[in-house]
Amino acid sequence: MRLIVGLGNYGQEYTFTRHNMGFLVVDRLSEKYDIAFDRDVAACRVAMKDDVILAKPMSYMNTSGGPVKRLLSRLSLPAEDLILVHDDMDMEFGRIKIKWDGGDGGHKGVRSVVEGLGTKDFLRMKVGVGRDPSQPPEIFLLSPFSSWEKERLADILDRAAEAVATILKYGKEKAMSLIN
Repeated sequence: MRLIVGLGNYGQEYTFTRHNMGFLVVDRLSEKYDIAFDRDVAACRVAMKDDVILAKPMSYMNTSGGPVKRLLSRLSLPAEDLILVHDDMDMEFGRIKIKWDGGDGGHKGVRSVVEGLGTKDFLRMKVGVGRDPSQPPEIFLLSPFSSWEKERLADILDRAAEAVATILKYGKEKAMSLIN
C-alpha cells in the first residue's frame, strides 16, 4: 500500500496557484487512473484504489503535518510508504525531481510533514514552479499561473503523474535514476 499526498492549500481561491502544484498532481492521478475522491479521513480528502491511496490535506500548506500523520496512523502505514508531492520554487518551472529524506529546503509544508511525522524518511516528488525575484515568495506562490505557465501545465501534470507511476512500478532508486 502506498500513500500519495499532494500538498496545497485547501480552498477554491487557491486551486490554480503555484503552491497547489501537489494538489494538482494528485488530481491528475485521480483523473488518469479513475480514482475518485469520495471520503474524508483524518482531515484529508481521500481516494483509494487497489494498493494506492491519494490524499489532499484539508488544511493550509504549512499545517499539513498533522493531517498526514493522522492519515498514516489510521491506515497503519509507516512513513516509508508515503510519497509527498509538492511545489519547489528553486527549480525551473515544470522540472520534476524525486528525493528520499533530506531537509525541507525551506518549504514550510514539507517542514510541517517532517515535524508531524518525526522523520525525514519518506519519498518526495518536487515539481518546479520557478521563482520571480521581483515578488516576495509568498505572493508569487499564492498567485495564479501566468498564461505561459497555463499553456504548459497539462503536460507538466501528465509528466508528474507518469513519474509517480514510475515510482510505483520500479521503486524509488530506479525512478530517481530515470526521472532526475
